[in-house]
Amino acid sequence: MAKKLLDSSTMLVPVPAALISCQKPGGRPNIITIAWIGVACSRPPMLALGIRPGRFSHALIRQAGELVVNIPRRDLLDKVDWCGLVSGRDKDKFQETGLTAIPGQKVTAPLIRECPLNMECQLRHVIPLGSHDLFLVEVVALWADDDILDENNQVNVAHMDPLAYCAGVYEYWGLSRRLGRFGIGKKLSAQR
Repeated sequence: MAKKLLDSSTMLVPVPAALISCQKPGGRPNIITIAWIGVACSRPPMLALGIRPGRFSHALIRQAGELVVNIPRRDLLDKVDWCGLVSGRDKDKFQETGLTAIPGQKVTAPLIRECPLNMECQLRHVIPLGSHDLFLVEVVALWADDDILDENNQVNVAHMDPLAYCAGVYEYWGLSRRLGRFGIGKKLSAQR
């Protein structure tokens, strides 16, 4: 099949659609939807988030030095999208969406109760890149709802029902089923 050269873009698909809760010290909590997010390091556990400098949450996170990454279920899609369309400068996103802010253990920013997975994070580095700044954050506490854990306290992604965002086509997708486990490629080595 022939290939066609396209304009360079961030067509990495899918990426998680995450709700990031943040709060300036003494201020009200806010939520920003982020799809420019991924794993940056295993030890210590770190995530990378791309956030535009003009976003309200950018300043809140820089001032507070912390945030919570909340992974929403598919049934929160309308709220996830809305939190990415509206600025927290103008709206109280917790009040407007009906999402519930609950205290964490290691950071001041709240967890979102309705999200089955929550990662309390402390800001380690900010790197200006261009349209976005790269926020490198360390996960200092991980919370999971009981109903997404299996008998070994491992996250069952099927029960989590996370959202994914597809850049370039501006679409949200769900993850439908497991296709295999890490290491499935070992059988290729055995055939050689």
